Amino acid sequence: MSDSRDDTAIVWFRRDLRVHDQPVFEAAAARARRSLAVFVLDARLLGPAGAARRTFLFRSLRELGASLGGRLLVVRGDPAEAIPELAGAVGARSVHVAADFGPYGRERDEAVEKALEQRGADLVRTGSPYAVEPGRITKPDGEPYRVFTPFSREWAERDKALPADTDASTVAWIDPSERAGGPRAVDIPDDEHVDAELPAAGEQAAREHWEAFVDEHLDHYDDLRDRPDKPATSGISVYLKYGAIHPRTLLAGLGGTGKGATSFRNELCFRDFYAAVLWFYPRSARENFDPRFDRMPYDSGPEAEEKFRAWQEGRTGFPAVDAAMRQLRGEAWMHNRMRMTVASFLVKDLHLPWWRGARHFLQLLVDGDLASNQHGWQWAAGTGTDAAPYFRVFNPVTQGERFDPKGDYVRRWVPELAGIEGKKVHQPWTLAEPPADYPAPIVDHKAERLEALDRYNRL
Repeated sequence: MSDSRDDTAIVWFRRDLRVHDQPVFEAAAARARRSLAVFVLDARLLGPAGAARRTFLFRSLRELGASLGGRLLVVRGDPAEAIPELAGAVGARSVHVAADFGPYGRERDEAVEKALEQRGADLVRTGSPYAVEPGRITKPDGEPYRVFTPFSREWAERDKALPADTDASTVAWIDPSERAGGPRAVDIPDDEHVDAELPAAGEQAAREHWEAFVDEHLDHYDDLRDRPDKPATSGISVYLKYGAIHPRTLLAGLGGTGKGATSFRNELCFRDFYAAVLWFYPRSARENFDPRFDRMPYDSGPEAEEKFRAWQEGRTGFPAVDAAMRQLRGEAWMHNRMRMTVASFLVKDLHLPWWRGARHFLQLLVDGDLASNQHGWQWAAGTGTDAAPYFRVFNPVTQGERFDPKGDYVRRWVPELAGIEGKKVHQPWTLAEPPADYPAPIVDHKAERLEALDRYNRL
């Protein structure tokens, strides 16, 4: 029986740096006898990523290359030029990818698709980085959901694909040295200087991390996930960011319907929801989802800039805020409860725009994801979907006392306060002898809360 498949194809990796649970491999193997594995170092993505994300990406690529027996071709350039040139160089009739739903990814893939068509080749999209692809869940009239709760009910009812049974041997890989022409191969860049301690990269690290979370922390996830002083969160977001593990795998590993599993599923649903919002409203990556807030007045000038720097550097005089901002620099990551706390402080205590904080996060976070980051910030600012009511202003002292009740989180990240026992660490200015090397609060929270409410009310 003759083999009707094409001779060659390309598997173009993006946010799917793994070999297991790879439907793209199955699609490529069904279409062609051999495939070339490719990753394109794209300046438009690398530039804004920040040193932590770039370094984690480079480490992930090394792990992926090893999984493929050294047969990962890395090139540098504009994918709309590089991918069609590579297709011509190896005679590929198809290029296989997991669909990208971000604003730039959609634009890039459309350009690649048009260029491939001119060469008689196809861009084949199989799957996505999400449990349910953006755009599939809508209201009965086809309109997108703007509120999480009804979206989540529909999401829960949708059948989710099971993990694909693949590994590196699913595809017969072309040795990159066999190709003739196209953009030249480049070495994966060296790690950049990053002060933060980054998690281990790669698919194996992702799977081991996930299994440890399920075994040790899942049962208590619902009860403890808001506690930054406890190792209770999954820490899986960075691996989802780069596709070292897929939500399908996580959902399949959650098991029953306990509180922890249910709560974690809800977080995966939130990830899909924010991706869907960005798909339907790409402007929300840079602008207020709710345009009524475009008229919001913000502070500016030298004093406002100094307060912004104090926030960035973790020297606001509010221990919970400062601990979180120092964790961001120390781990290139921040606990989610603290992300909400520092976002509320920037917008509603310092009266600065959410997008400045969102940009700072994306520069430092190793798990920085455009959809989740931007819409999480808008939630805190009151300008987005399911936004926190504008009159909800997080009290940075109360947040610390409630979610870090013994002060362990603060003492870990703010060594100037290490000698203060218990919850007193959250209000060091009330002590008879406040620490001389720790700043006094840069604002009066009660006064700034009233100022924020006044500004919102005037809208």
